[in-house]
Amino acid sequence: MPEAPEVQNVLQYLEEELKGSQIERVKVTHPKLAANLPVEQFESRLAGQRFRGFHRLGKYLVFELDNLDLVSHLRMEGKFQIYPSPKDVDDLDEKEAKHIHAQFLLQDGRVLCYRDTRKFGRMYVYDRPENWKDLPVLVGVGKDALDPDLNAEELLEMTRKRKAPIKSVLLDQSVIAGIGNIYADEILFESRISPFSVTSHLSKEDWQAIIDATRRILSSSIEAGGTTIRSFSYGKNHAGSYQDSLMVHGKEGDCALCDTPIVHTRVGQRSTWYCPTCQKEK
Repeated sequence: MPEAPEVQNVLQYLEEELKGSQIERVKVTHPKLAANLPVEQFESRLAGQRFRGFHRLGKYLVFELDNLDLVSHLRMEGKFQIYPSPKDVDDLDEKEAKHIHAQFLLQDGRVLCYRDTRKFGRMYVYDRPENWKDLPVLVGVGKDALDPDLNAEELLEMTRKRKAPIKSVLLDQSVIAGIGNIYADEILFESRISPFSVTSHLSKEDWQAIIDATRRILSSSIEAGGTTIRSFSYGKNHAGSYQDSLMVHGKEGDCALCDTPIVHTRVGQRSTWYCPTCQKEK
């Protein structure tokens, strides 16, 4: 699943390509994609709207239109791609075309396509609130992992009674939004904290180490275009390269810092990699 750095790169690509563009009409072929409206209403409300603003909260993409907000969550395999014309979409082979579940025909003739091999992605259309962060689908989502207001004292108070392993809590989008399995492993390695540590045992200093590691790792990954391990891409198959900088996630062999064998295990049903020497259990 794309995490904050991957979603940020998608957002930057779409802002560069779409800002000011007008939607002429929309065609949705997978009804569940339109999560909060009937397909016909979803399509008709978007017709004529222009892309005005581009935001991200965690793994959610938010597009400000003229008087509406369009929200997209890519889930496991969602991707956006822009084609020069409807003919280019029509010319796609059957195998590729069957995974395109929404087409946004733009007034300039281009087509913004949403494709999703797993069909897990969802889109929402809302009347614009005063603040886009108040959109119904975002209620309950925590502060973004790169939000400058994210602070150790707040996280310490929020989790002081949590007995779950810290790895599981970092994946809880209501605590911090945008961290997924890959980056949770990397953040905990840099913080020198075992993924099995009981969250309520963490100190304010531990949380500050997690915040600092989060900001460094996610910012570096954004600059590298994100992490491509399975199939992440955006636009014309743009892929990230941060996988080359990963220290523990998906690694076999010894820790680069201490030569202890990296352990591959599971925490809360999620595959987890860590160094038992460098990362201390709290």
